[in-house]
Amino acid sequence: MLDTRRTDETLQAAAPVAATPVMQRVRGRAHVVMGPKGLRDLHQSGSAKAMMPKVHSAVPEVVFLNTSGGLTAGDRLDYRLEVESGARLIGTTQTAERAYASVEGGADAEVSVSLVAGVGASLEWLPQETILFEKSRLSRRTSAEIAGDARFLFVESLVLGRAAMGEVIETLHLTDRRDIRRAGRLEFLEPLEIDAGLLATRDHAATLCGARAIATIGLFDQGVEGQAELIKQITQDGVTAGVSGWNGKLVIRAMAGDGYPLRRYVARVLKQIRQAELPRVWQV
Repeated sequence: MLDTRRTDETLQAAAPVAATPVMQRVRGRAHVVMGPKGLRDLHQSGSAKAMMPKVHSAVPEVVFLNTSGGLTAGDRLDYRLEVESGARLIGTTQTAERAYASVEGGADAEVSVSLVAGVGASLEWLPQETILFEKSRLSRRTSAEIAGDARFLFVESLVLGRAAMGEVIETLHLTDRRDIRRAGRLEFLEPLEIDAGLLATRDHAATLCGARAIATIGLFDQGVEGQAELIKQITQDGVTAGVSGWNGKLVIRAMAGDGYPLRRYVARVLKQIRQAELPRVWQV
């Protein structure tokens, strides 16, 4: 009599073990070079897009978009804006970037932003906020190289979960580094790391002081330190902010219990600094 049990066992032992599927990862690269007479170069690939909408202004805008809808473990985005001597440019993002949960032990999502402003150029980097979700992992670096007489404005905002959705973030890992060099000299360095250990003490005055949304605004131009007192007069319910001005630098740091009041404060500060409306995609 045929021993079917033995046959089944033999077939199972001989069957190949299914490999763990390799998940598709996001790859995106968008680079723009702007000259005094207009666009000089544009490259985009993967999920990263660079759009140039029509604007009612003499200063062109570049709007970056991640078509994947968010970032998770192993994803990579690379943005670059270069403004040649005498040119002006505003860079922003189509919406808030989102960093979603990664598998335990997974790689970080990576974002690289490279900004260059030539002699007499003006560059504004005004991305919308980045929203971090539970168990997200994100490593981001923003580097700016500006000429000695260039004007450079930037903002970076982080939201640790959406209060309106009842999200409480207990575990994530963020490394965020910004460095700005003027004429080759390091002018500003801001490293930031947030992990589960820091979140466990988020109410402490030395950490987040209970905030779930934080932002940094920086303006680098000759004489801008004189604007510090004017910016200090800008207030917003639910937002705590500090303003410093020195040696051609103006830096504002702000925090809030939710992303919306922080967004309103950031918009008001940027409008005052720029003496102009924000890019239309902000919709504040």
